[in-house]
Amino acid sequence: MKQRIFGITGWKNSGKTTLTERLVTEITARGYRVATVKHAHHAFEIDREGTDSFRHRSAGAGEVAIVSGTRWALMHELRGAPEPSLADIVARLSPCDLVLVEGYKREPHPKIECRRQEARDRRPMQDHAPSIAAIAADHPVTDSALPIFGLDDIAALADFVLAETGLPGASAPA
Repeated sequence: MKQRIFGITGWKNSGKTTLTERLVTEITARGYRVATVKHAHHAFEIDREGTDSFRHRSAGAGEVAIVSGTRWALMHELRGAPEPSLADIVARLSPCDLVLVEGYKREPHPKIECRRQEARDRRPMQDHAPSIAAIAADHPVTDSALPIFGLDDIAALADFVLAETGLPGASAPA
């Protein structure tokens, strides 16, 4: 079964992570299983020096799984190999109803563009990111014919995402 994918994109400090988090809360409250993929443009560390798993990776292990009774994580070291594609990552996820993707602005999946008045870069993303399907902003937007939502109108944004991905269960309009 092909995963349903919908993205959240925007320039730095535009509200992407907050919107992603709030959409996950809203959509899972409606009974859907949601997975997320976050693209980072910088080196990141989910482990810390001194832990056993960090020591395993430092010793040269290409993959390290850490498992407990509450969660598990698999860390994969690229060690100079190219970054995997979004499709490669999505293929490794457990089955779910929807994958919300934060970042990956150049990928072809549909996306909501986040815009915040206080963000340093407020240029429209349409020239930089294909497949923008809507805009969520904390200020009036007059430079687009796309559907415009308030950045805090989470129920309406969730309705839009569910409708765009073909999932039933959008709430009735108020």
